[in-house]
Amino acid sequence: MQKRISIHGPKLGLTVVMLAVSILFLLPFFWMLMTSFKIEKDVFVYPIEWIPRQWNAIANYKEVWFGQYPFYLYYWNSIKVSLITTLISCFVSSLAAYGFSKIRFAAGQWLFLIVLATYMIPGQAILVPQFILYRNIGLFDSHLGLILIGSFSVLGTFMLRQFFMGVHQDFIESAKIDGAGHFRIFRSIGLPLVKPAVATYAILRFIWTWNDYQNPLIFLRTDKWFTLPLAMQKFTSMSGEFYSLQMAGAVSAIFPLLLIFIVGQKSVIQGIALGGVKG
Repeated sequence: MQKRISIHGPKLGLTVVMLAVSILFLLPFFWMLMTSFKIEKDVFVYPIEWIPRQWNAIANYKEVWFGQYPFYLYYWNSIKVSLITTLISCFVSSLAAYGFSKIRFAAGQWLFLIVLATYMIPGQAILVPQFILYRNIGLFDSHLGLILIGSFSVLGTFMLRQFFMGVHQDFIESAKIDGAGHFRIFRSIGLPLVKPAVATYAILRFIWTWNDYQNPLIFLRTDKWFTLPLAMQKFTSMSGEFYSLQMAGAVSAIFPLLLIFIVGQKSVIQGIALGGVKG
């Protein structure tokens, strides 16, 4: 009995500590959520009222979603740009990763090193050339231009290449003997085997695109094309004295990210575990 206590005691203590730290990290989010339900005069009442005395949730969220700056429009813009960017980026990055890992061709390693070298160039250093190029070819102030910027990722290619390298070459050779081409091998063998890694990258790509502020700020000018980060900045500047509305906007902005992570956390864990086993 004493041996059982000595074994489970440290685990119980660690669990209690992790629970306390988790609550500490969740407190700001809980305050933000509760503040979005309050009337404005109760926001900074001291001591803090964690549960609102007077609820104003419907009015706050109605103002955010259907007021002067309608969040439903900006939500649609962000969802459209983030989803299409994620789908294209996953396809392009996984196809490039398969090519660099499983197709042997002259100067393949050197070409991959050149691709990696482009990752060391700061994004801010190419903003002006990108701006001039997009303006000249008619992609400025459009969602298509914004999607193309995020659809090609060196980091995604490098990340997925490491997983494709873990796919045994015998599978590739067997498929070749059966007459399958590289695209058929990629679609039927390679991609299913690294699906957890692709799902992990898809979640990361969606979050990066959803939270992107710099590119929409530079490449969008028309209000109706704005994504949520731009809308949040504009909404905050116009309603700076109404913190309950700002918190309602913030809760609305982060809700899809929480939903994506909750739904996809199993794939993220599988992707990390797969990388650990193959590393």
